[in-house]
Amino acid sequence: FTLVVLPHESTMRVSFHLLVGVVLTASSAWAAPLPASVTLKRSNLSLRGGQGPQLTRSASQQDMSNPNVKRPGPAGEDAVSKKIWSLSSSYKPADKTSIQKSVVHHAEHTLATDRYNFDQGTAYQAVAYSVRDYLVESLRDTKAHYVKEDPKRVYYLSLEFLMGRSLLNSLMNLDLQAPYKEALQEIGYKLEDLVEEEKDAALGNGGLGRLAACFLDSMATLNLPAWGYGIRYEHGMFEQRFKDGNQVEYPDTWLTKGNPWEIQRIDIKYPVVFYGCETVMAMAYDVPIPGYDTINTNSLRLWSAMPDTEIDLTKFNEGDYGTALAARQRALEITQVLYPNDNNYAGKELRLKQQYFFVSASLQDMINNFMSAKPGRQWEELPDKVAMQLNDTHPSIAVAELMRLLMDTYQLGWSLAWGIVVKVFAYTNHTVLPEALEKWSVSLMQSLLPRVSEIIFEINRRWLLEVREVYGENGEMSAKLSIVEGEGEHQMFRMAHLAIVGSFKVNGVAAIHAEIVKSDVFPQFVDYYKRKGVTDKFIGITNGVTCRRWMAQCNPSLSAVITKALGSDKWVRNLDLLEGLRKFENDDTVLKEMSDSKMENKKRLAAYVKLHCDVDVDCNTMFDIQVKRIHEYKRQLLNVLHVIHRYHTLKAMTPAEREKMVKRTVFIGGKAAAGYYVAKKIISLANAVGRTINSDPDTKDFLKLVYIPNYKVGNAQVIIPANDISEHISTAGTEASGTSNMKFVMNGGLIIGTDDGANIEIKECVKEENIFIFGAKCPDIPEATRRMKEGAAWDGRLVNVVNMIRSGKFGNPLDFEPVLNSIENGKDRYLVAHDFSSYLECQDRVDKEYKSPKTWNQKCLMALSGMGFFSTDRTIEEYAQKIWNCKPCPRPDPRIATK
Repeated sequence: FTLVVLPHESTMRVSFHLLVGVVLTASSAWAAPLPASVTLKRSNLSLRGGQGPQLTRSASQQDMSNPNVKRPGPAGEDAVSKKIWSLSSSYKPADKTSIQKSVVHHAEHTLATDRYNFDQGTAYQAVAYSVRDYLVESLRDTKAHYVKEDPKRVYYLSLEFLMGRSLLNSLMNLDLQAPYKEALQEIGYKLEDLVEEEKDAALGNGGLGRLAACFLDSMATLNLPAWGYGIRYEHGMFEQRFKDGNQVEYPDTWLTKGNPWEIQRIDIKYPVVFYGCETVMAMAYDVPIPGYDTINTNSLRLWSAMPDTEIDLTKFNEGDYGTALAARQRALEITQVLYPNDNNYAGKELRLKQQYFFVSASLQDMINNFMSAKPGRQWEELPDKVAMQLNDTHPSIAVAELMRLLMDTYQLGWSLAWGIVVKVFAYTNHTVLPEALEKWSVSLMQSLLPRVSEIIFEINRRWLLEVREVYGENGEMSAKLSIVEGEGEHQMFRMAHLAIVGSFKVNGVAAIHAEIVKSDVFPQFVDYYKRKGVTDKFIGITNGVTCRRWMAQCNPSLSAVITKALGSDKWVRNLDLLEGLRKFENDDTVLKEMSDSKMENKKRLAAYVKLHCDVDVDCNTMFDIQVKRIHEYKRQLLNVLHVIHRYHTLKAMTPAEREKMVKRTVFIGGKAAAGYYVAKKIISLANAVGRTINSDPDTKDFLKLVYIPNYKVGNAQVIIPANDISEHISTAGTEASGTSNMKFVMNGGLIIGTDDGANIEIKECVKEENIFIFGAKCPDIPEATRRMKEGAAWDGRLVNVVNMIRSGKFGNPLDFEPVLNSIENGKDRYLVAHDFSSYLECQDRVDKEYKSPKTWNQKCLMALSGMGFFSTDRTIEEYAQKIWNCKPCPRPDPRIATK
């Protein structure tokens, strides 16, 4: 144990802590007063005594519970305010007995259940409401501080926030995990069991939403005055199940039992108008976002749609119930489902409704915050007080909507309004695929949002005048730079173009992606701004992940090894400290502890797979994992084709030869969009191959393929820590960044991947010998694509694999023809056939290295030690400095400055 002395205003508390992986106990004793000269800063913390790891939590909710620590007082001096403050001047206590009382209180008074007998689900809800109490106190005090200080604020607009579960994350960031664990045990519950009762918040789909969630964690941790804005979807994208190996979509009803983490703000509503006349109300729900090792708590504000008029009572009384409730139904449809299928007009219209709905409400809220913070404020001050980040093109309609609000609602002229808009917005591009750059039909936009359409046309008219000033009557350049594409009924609004024209910064999300954005995706814009003397509009900021959730929380055993080796848990807040692990490359004790941690995590995944897939997995095999959204460019197909080849090779061997092979269990997981036919067929093929090889008595001990259903944050936290090797094998130049690659290496595994996205920077940081790279590189892609279109010969091993599929070995071959057709006859757009031989050679290298356990463990350690750069804390610091010009705004520490 380590003695940690935490100073505050009049007392000091002695506590024994260990963050992760080890038992933590806490004392509630209070000792002698500190000298008045002592101030609490991270650099002042005294770390003394003991032989175990040292802890550095300078901001713990346990400390705030001292009755001598006071909350901020009221702004007013009237008697009522003083009385209210006297009733609520202390923070909610966090000792064991108080926690127990709080849980029982919420079980009886909030959930109205029998306090002597409530089940696991009710216990989870009661615990969640109990923890939320601390978050609400911190959230209110943080917001009051922001109002007082009036800092520049960041508003992060994203259609997705893939938050995952909140209970464990909140407890860890508040430093309450150990007290709650002890308190719950005494009243008959295990914290780890209650964690499993929580459903993942279904507010996102893939990397875009998970990145946004990591960003929120880091914004709060860095004390930035920043909020997320999104949609409170009633249902997620879908719950993935399999029927005969085929993906079947079921409703993701994550709100069936309510969401104890959200705060319904019935006092915050804004009107959003469609078709020029139909009004829908956006009502706010706030989700507190606690930072790690800080007393600041930010929020994610989600919008739920409701009608402005509940019911047409006249129609209802006439018996016309459908018409009476029609407006209500149309409103509720907007926030029902994440990403409705847009293969039809109604689906497209609903998606556009969703985007405009949350953007309009968020902008109205932003303006309200700006104006109310300082009465009489001038509009010219807005860019100095607000930065709005557009997370991909989904919220890009905000450029036109802010113009509409400033001109139509607040009566600003065009020039003043536009001068404000282009200083407020920044745009993050997340794709290099042309089809993923969002476009909307002009006719659809004119029908749904007539005034916004007028404004976009006017923005474009004025923009093209500026273009002509630079290029003259160059019709080709004007067409390429125009926000409006095409003519007549085929006219489209190019939303990425609108975002670029209306933003002061455009950023890519990895070094190579930033260059591709400039050279291949938007080269005409880069040339235009260069001619105007603007050379820094397009920049790159490499993505990251939060190590709080993706290391300390999901992998406590490895985190304990790291903390022990480094002698401190400071790495949880400063991931660059992982470099200190390099010196243990030849330390057999540390290598064994890492190996033991890996085995523990593999056993956990094996138990999960047995429960959910009914497949027995040998934990002594290599765990080879690829989990991500299913898309042709991510090349899950290449992985499956390799598995078939490996299976064929094993079948041809004698038993003695097989014994010399590395045993592998391949895990694949991920959802295909409901309307993405080929992706769904790739899933079907993977399941068919798994059924065959997993039951083959000759090979099942040497090779298995398991498709894990319904991939999400919750099971990712079980899957990722178990990896020996993970696959990030997108065609070079197609993946903007990727973040799962970072998570896998941070959890003690190695990568097999292409020179694509963040893989390139990971290779630079972990060193080339600790990553397995294959395939065509970006400069090779045009020539490789040309050769495949012209019918270049395939590797004979791939021909054999395709023949096996068509032979019926894995089921009816007609089921898999769409998949095979996607790479045959010159259609190999993503170079699956082209890279196949290189991929097999790389897999052979993986096998060779894995046969030496010590060498493999050394590689894993060295790779882990190089991952400090990929923390979202670093990413967000770059956004704050290079784009937002936003400074930290930490709350005054109430342990020192009490009113």
